Amino acid sequence: MFDSLSNALGGIFDRLRGAGKLNESNVRDALREVRMALLEADVNFQVARDFIERVTQKCLGEEVLGSITPGQQIVKRVHDELIVLLGSNAQPPDLNGTPAVVMLVGLHGSGKTTSAGKLAAHWKSQGRNVLLVAADIRRPAAVEQLTVLARQAGVEIITPQAGESVPALGARALKAAWDATRDIVIFDTGGRFQIDADLVAELKDLQAAIKARNVLLVVDAAIGQESVHVAEVFHKEVGLTGLILTKLDGDARGGAALSIHAVTGCPIVFTGTGEHQGDLEPFHPERMASRILGMGDVISLVEKAQLAADPEAISNFEKRLKSNRFDLQDFLEQIQQMKKMGPMENLLDLLPMGGRERNQMRSHMASGGADQMKGFVKRNEAIIRSMTPGERRNPDIIKASRRQRIARGSGTTVTDVNDLLRQFDQARKMARQFGRMQKRLQWMR
Repeated sequence: MFDSLSNALGGIFDRLRGAGKLNESNVRDALREVRMALLEADVNFQVARDFIERVTQKCLGEEVLGSITPGQQIVKRVHDELIVLLGSNAQPPDLNGTPAVVMLVGLHGSGKTTSAGKLAAHWKSQGRNVLLVAADIRRPAAVEQLTVLARQAGVEIITPQAGESVPALGARALKAAWDATRDIVIFDTGGRFQIDADLVAELKDLQAAIKARNVLLVVDAAIGQESVHVAEVFHKEVGLTGLILTKLDGDARGGAALSIHAVTGCPIVFTGTGEHQGDLEPFHPERMASRILGMGDVISLVEKAQLAADPEAISNFEKRLKSNRFDLQDFLEQIQQMKKMGPMENLLDLLPMGGRERNQMRSHMASGGADQMKGFVKRNEAIIRSMTPGERRNPDIIKASRRQRIARGSGTTVTDVNDLLRQFDQARKMARQFGRMQKRLQWMR
């Protein structure tokens, strides 16, 4: 996501930071390069021009040019303006009401039905009682697809009856939601390859029947500036309250995300970054701005870790650390917790690193590094599972004969077992240091 823009901006800002003293001339030159990087990333021309004008005004003041670290100050000004560009005052969907009604609209192929399933899974994971409604009555495949997604998310679905109109389906779905005390109802509406009068009329009739507080446009970020035009037309015709940008994982330029809010005024509320139900993220402008500038997104990384983790397991692990106990069973559980966070290549954007380092990591993953890492984790799991409970609790008893038996049982080599035990020993030393630190902090309190 935003790879080309991040790389270009990273190079520009590295030169600024290394320049020491800055003046108006080299600031303007650098920001001209930033403007070209934005345009090459498919950012709307007017949006890029206005953005650079605002940043230039803020960067030519005495407090920046006279600063000890003018290069860093300019990066901060760009970061602040990126947040504004992405929608600093964006609000999440309005889920008040009994039930809260969400209507998804969009063109064919934008990922609307998939997004409906992802939203249902997302809100259900937060303890909400969700109902899906298949309101795309002209495309049987859409009803079948949404039915599968509803089953995967573990939520109920209302499907159209023979000869039923879209408004009648909407009214019936709302009554069912009311009777069953559903929290949220998500309508997956019909789409077209382009916006036409029939589509607009159908959406308006449905809205009149269900009075959705949330009308979210699902738009394919990979189509670039066309996505901005699509959003403008939908907003004019049916009145949007928010946007869901899909396929950001495949859009290296990302200009649509930087243009769409500025042009339409509609907030981006979610982004889709993959095909799985968990590949949907609430949109945070400040976090996205940090990702674009190579600062990473540690908050989102921690949130992913918290979602993947078992609270009881974490509590038990902390107790064991404080009591200076850390064995191979704990080591195995930590490996399994990391696996739940998803593939490493999907976490790269969240790590604070420069564009060059991130590209090197991506290249390594693409050339077999990802498979190597998966194989490494799988091998370590097999080795630990081939140990007895006593060996897991007390790894120090694992001498030569035990290592040979473990290697045979796990289908690995003695060298592999030795490597695992060496890694565990390093992790145990770190755990002991952490445990001692925790005790000191408690004593100081």
